[in-house]
Amino acid sequence: MLAQAVEHLIKDIVDFPDDVSVRSHENNRGELLRVRVNPEDIGRVIGRGGRTANAIRTVVQALADHKVRVDIMDVRK
Repeated sequence: MLAQAVEHLIKDIVDFPDDVSVRSHENNRGELLRVRVNPEDIGRVIGRGGRTANAIRTVVQALADHKVRVDIMDVRK
């Protein structure tokens, strides 16, 4: 559910929504959401000073009932 919510949020702010993918991984430190976007969209997703990325992380923590990390990466083609 969290991965789908993050994917929906990010697809609305990028220029290349088809390149967005969110994968969920469980590890000993909790859940990890790996977000991949087109290299041209990485600045838009991170935002000035990381504000957009921090806002996405805040929304995820509000939705989650456990520890969740969000890593934002660009897609290398």
